[in-house]
Amino acid sequence: MKTRRNVCSASALSLLLASIAVAQTAPLTPQRVAVPTLLTHIEDAYADFNDANGAVSLIDSGLPVVQSGGEVVGDTSVGSYAGKDREAWQRIYAAKRSELLRELAKVSARDLSAQDARAVELMRAVVAESQASPDSLAPIGRCKDAQRHALQLQKLQEALYACFAEHANNLQFEKSAVTRVAAFDLLTRMEEPERRKSLFMAFVPLWQSLNTDGSGTSPYRRMIRMAAAEGRKKGSPIDAAARTIGVPSAQIERWLEQVLDTWREVSGSSMVEPWDYRFQGGAAERELGESIPREAFQSLNQRYYADLGINLAQSGVLYDLDPRSGKAPLAYTDYVRRGRTVNSQWQPTVVRVSASYDRGGLGSLNELVHESGHAVHMLALHTRPAFMDLGDPIFFEAFADVPSWSVYEPAWQQKYLGRSAAESVSLRALYSAVMLDVAWALFDLRMLQDPQRDPNVVWTEITSRYLHIVPHPELAWWAVRVQLVDTPGYMVNYGLGAVITADIRQRIREQLGAFDSGDARWYGWLSQRLLASGEEQPTVQLLQQFLGRPVSPRALLNEIGRIKGASH
Repeated sequence: MKTRRNVCSASALSLLLASIAVAQTAPLTPQRVAVPTLLTHIEDAYADFNDANGAVSLIDSGLPVVQSGGEVVGDTSVGSYAGKDREAWQRIYAAKRSELLRELAKVSARDLSAQDARAVELMRAVVAESQASPDSLAPIGRCKDAQRHALQLQKLQEALYACFAEHANNLQFEKSAVTRVAAFDLLTRMEEPERRKSLFMAFVPLWQSLNTDGSGTSPYRRMIRMAAAEGRKKGSPIDAAARTIGVPSAQIERWLEQVLDTWREVSGSSMVEPWDYRFQGGAAERELGESIPREAFQSLNQRYYADLGINLAQSGVLYDLDPRSGKAPLAYTDYVRRGRTVNSQWQPTVVRVSASYDRGGLGSLNELVHESGHAVHMLALHTRPAFMDLGDPIFFEAFADVPSWSVYEPAWQQKYLGRSAAESVSLRALYSAVMLDVAWALFDLRMLQDPQRDPNVVWTEITSRYLHIVPHPELAWWAVRVQLVDTPGYMVNYGLGAVITADIRQRIREQLGAFDSGDARWYGWLSQRLLASGEEQPTVQLLQQFLGRPVSPRALLNEIGRIKGASH
């Protein structure tokens, strides 16, 4: 999920809302928190602000037609949504932002309860971070601007993001263009090592745009030095993740190393070329991928979530899954509009999922189930406007994997595909991908710790030691995740988030039972206990309350150990 705080319109969505108001399954807590009179007006303005921001983001995404049940409710291809064009939505956004800055400045914590003071603090933080004009998930800037040494951090990151849009979705391989996601999928399937290497090297233009010749003046190395300096002043995503888990920041590195050490011990000792790593772990993809055509993604995804108690097709989730020119170079989920109470009735949340899938396969389906996990989380929120958000990034990224990891369980495969790979083969497919995320998290952390180091060398040290990958310090093959250049440190939310994912999955199995092949109680049960309250309390408290203890890596270490046990 690409995290930017945006959402959509509070007005003319009547056609869509007519179809989802009845169908959406709400948590069993219809009005969790009453908003005090003092804050009612401010929180209404905050909801309008978020709605306008979401409308602009939706228009900028380029989603051609927004429809529900066959009825068109918007056409962003002509720059409008819900009866307003982008300029109108931007005016609403700017007006509400100004109003919020003015009104929030007047509020004194002395006049508020602890809960209301938290609401004000959260709103102030979001509005303070916002821009006078809402930003967009569409690429900003141009890749060639990354070569300009005078760029400051934000503009340089925007240029590097644009490099992914220009290169990552247009990889040249065997006289045709493939997307980054499709390339990863092909690397798990292609039997010929020389073709795998050729596809792997198709990333070179992307790597060169980010890291040029690898010298200290490369765009990435200039960016990471500035990002590290800013992180030392303001805190980094690494520090935020440590707070969520409830451990010192120094503990994060030790946990990442512990997870990777466990993988190193169970995954075998033979060295493998980087272009062969995904193939080595991809036996489940090769066995099952052909039985998952691209056109089946939506039905498989929706069928699983329906079996978990939430009907995505009728719950206000809009999907934008086909590749097209200019589309954001990563999969993400975002609000169109956050739910709130209007005239004593709950106005449902509307969400969109964006990705680019030009072929089927197990890995791409796993990503779609992950993004839909974000959508489920958003739909489950049922609280006052100030708290209508997902909490800390490491938590919401981890939660989205709670359902998506099931795709790699034989029970899921047998029910939804009619066949399954061996448990050891499926688990290796899952955790070989998860370990890449853990490795990127450790890379991110170490680069922020010492931004003077050569990133190719740092990546080579990590991957050769823990993933048994042949060293290639001449290649910047670490540079295939946009988060590394857009938000340094963010990869910890995926890598270390696996610890939270495994812990939550274990807790659900202990308290509710197995859910890999569905359980209609799942959505309602989790909504009540973990999701619906949004940001009413700090995420660290929410997790400890749900787990009955602090987060621990033990569940993930045990899950990785299943590979060895399953192979006997």
